[in-house]
Formats: sequence, structure tokens, C-alpha cells
Amino acid sequence: MAEISKGGRSVGVAIMGYGVVGKGVAHAIRSNRAQIMKRAGFAIELLHVLDILDFPDSPDAAIMTRDIDDILNDGDVRVVVETMGGIKAAYAFSQQALARQKHVVTSNKELVAEYGPELLALADKNGVSYRFDASVGGGIPAIVPLRECLAANNMREITGILNGTTNYMLTYMRTQGARFAETLKMAQEEGYAEKDPTADIEGADACRKLAILSSIAWDAFLDWKSIHTEGIANVAPEDIDRAADFGCALKLIARACRREDGAIEACVLPAMIDKRSPLACVDGVNNGILASGDLTGDVMLFGRGAGMLPTGSAVVSDVIKAAGNDAGAAVCLGAGANPKWDRGAASVAADFSNYVHGFYARVETPDPDAYINRLFREFPEARILPPIYDSRGGAAAVAAATSAADAATKTNADGKSSCAFTIPLATEGEFSEKLGRVNDSVKGSATCFVARFFDTRNSE
Repeated sequence: MAEISKGGRSVGVAIMGYGVVGKGVAHAIRSNRAQIMKRAGFAIELLHVLDILDFPDSPDAAIMTRDIDDILNDGDVRVVVETMGGIKAAYAFSQQALARQKHVVTSNKELVAEYGPELLALADKNGVSYRFDASVGGGIPAIVPLRECLAANNMREITGILNGTTNYMLTYMRTQGARFAETLKMAQEEGYAEKDPTADIEGADACRKLAILSSIAWDAFLDWKSIHTEGIANVAPEDIDRAADFGCALKLIARACRREDGAIEACVLPAMIDKRSPLACVDGVNNGILASGDLTGDVMLFGRGAGMLPTGSAVVSDVIKAAGNDAGAAVCLGAGANPKWDRGAASVAADFSNYVHGFYARVETPDPDAYINRLFREFPEARILPPIYDSRGGAAAVAAATSAADAATKTNADGKSSCAFTIPLATEGEFSEKLGRVNDSVKGSATCFVARFFDTRNSE
């Protein structure tokens, strides 16, 4: 390793993928060099940047390469940063780097959620680190607090707003009274949503992050594909208005808790959360994570969950931790052993049909009288909500109906009636089965949107 001024040492780093996050990592290394040296006791030297595209105007143009072997065969590269995104190439290149006894740091939640056990085992086999703190929460320190700061706790629950795109969209819909389609178009034009927003709006991005956090919290790999996930594409302004009438905020919530029998309940759902919850005020592109331990109670983490510089900051922090021992740092900055995730012992989320929630639902039906009568047969405890005629004006000042005779509905442009109602408590399986029978009993009826009621207020 090259000597630098004042007797310090340097650690060679390579970046794979020069997109938004990769550029943020390079920027952080260049601009905060003195700060890194002061805190870590060594400097970070960026030696290679791998990408299939050319960037002739980049400050890193002189070290650009298209050949992974330039990184793998360079003995001065001790840490490889993977910011490529996707799975196939990222997985292959990460495996090769670990096999060459190079630490690997990533922000790629898709890769960690899919192949975390294999990459961690390979890192252990070769005596190096595989770190992924930046894969959840962007610049928010989320994984380190769970794994290190809260290590003395038996974690009870993790609840979070883990996707900045959907949180930005729901905030815009609430404040502007906008509908989903126009909000998505605006978010894409402003750079807050991807050209293909599927992973965000359908909840898969938040689901993968929840699986990673759960795997850290409970020391066992949780298969993200076992987590029940719903998105926000069916949210309408009137649903957001009704949430406000309930004293709630409508958010896309990722939630996992460990039951007394050891099983993990995990889901990603649109949920109405009490406005007194610390998560209710998490707006815009921000993320929030509420972690509950048996000793600490609730710990709230908040900040920008994505972006070039916040995520770049988290990646460079991981680089410092991974490289600390190699550079002979005076202080080892969290460079502990890799998590032990055994693919053979991987857990799956508990059966979603047994989860108990309160429900809000909005449906359309051509025969509201018949529909409501059947609804009360299936759900005697149902409360029919008054119509909302103006999404900016809130609900009419009419009490919720508890009988078919008192219920009121709104007729839509297509001639169907819109009806919204709440169910106090039911299992997911019971709710789905009974609502299915109600819809089937009146031909042409359909469920438009369902949200759950979550209590996410601070525990005492």
C-alpha cells in the first residue's frame, strides 16, 4: 500500500458500476479525503472504476475500465464496491472479488436479499468482509444500530417506511389532492421514480429491505419471497382523506415482528397509522425505521433513504469498516464478523392468513343495497363510511352507518356505486374469504383498495 503524508497509510478501492450511487461513492472519497484520514487513520485511494459506458468528462475518466480483471488482478485493491444494481453480473463479480480475498461492499438490496447467505459464506471462507449497510435506508444508519448498538436486546418488532418513491407519491397525493397516475408521471419527470417503477410501487423494494432488516434483527436469513406484499397503485385521494378523518396517515408500511413461538410475521402493506406515531410525520422521499427492543423500547431512525450522496456516504462508511484492519487503523470501526445466514436454515414469514388486523376497504358495486345487506351478513361489526364527493373537501359530516338501512353510497361515472367500510378486527384469511363471498354475491362487484390499521405509536 502506498504511503501518504504524515505517516498515514492508504487502502486501494475499486468501484463496479458508475451510476448514481457509484458516482456518489467516488465523490465522497474525493471530497472528504481529509475527514476520512482524520477519523479512520488511513486514506482511501480510488484505483479503478468499472462500467460498460464511457465517461470522458468524469473526474474519474483516467481510471475507468470495462474489464473486471483489471480489478481482480490488482493486488493493491483491497475493497471492491458493488453499485451495479441487478443480480446476475453483480453476483458473479462479487463472488470473484471475494474469492480473490478482497472485501466487498454493496448498496444492492436485490442482491443481498437473494444471495446474501452465499456471499457471506464465501466472505467467511476467504477471511474478508461482505458489508451491505447501504442496502437499506440509504444514508440512514440502519443495519449497524440493529446489529451492534442494539445487540443486547431481544428485538420485538421492526416497522418502517422503507421506500422513498412511494412515500413521496403518497405525500404529494395528500397535499395536492392528486390521483395516482398523474402523481406517478410527475414523480418520474422530477426524478423521484424510475422509468420502470414496478419494484417501488408494488412494494418489492420495501419487501427486500424488510427481509434484510429482519435477517439482521433475528440472526436468521428471512426469504423475502415469503413476505406478503402489496403496493400503492390502487390508492385514491378519497382513501387518503378518510385516513385523515380517522386521525391517521396512509403510508406504505413494512412490518416484521417475532411471535412468542419464534415465528416471524412480516408484511408490506398500505396502512393507516395513528398520527401520533413517529412514522406518521415521515414525508417526501424520507425513510423512517422504528425498531423495538425489550431493553430500549422504541428506537427511531430517520433520514433520506436514497440518493447519490446519502447512499454514497453509507457505502464509504462500510469501506472504512471493512478496510480498518488492513490499513492498521488505530480504532477498528465496527469491522466485526460477517452475519451468519445459513441458506439451509432460512426462515420464511409466518402464514399471512393468520395475521390479525383492522381493515379499511373501498369497493365498487352495481347494486349497493344488495351488496351492503350481504356485507352485514358476513361482517355484522362492519361500519359503512359516508361518501366523499370532493377529494379536497374531506368526508361529509355524517356518522358511519352500522346497518344497511342507514348506509349511503356514491354513484360513479360508470354507473357503479362506491362504498367504503371498516372492519374492527379479523384474520387476513377470514377477511379475504368473507369479502370474496360478498363480491361474488353481487355480480360486477369488485374490491378497489384495502388498507390495514397499524398501531405504531411509541411503546411505553
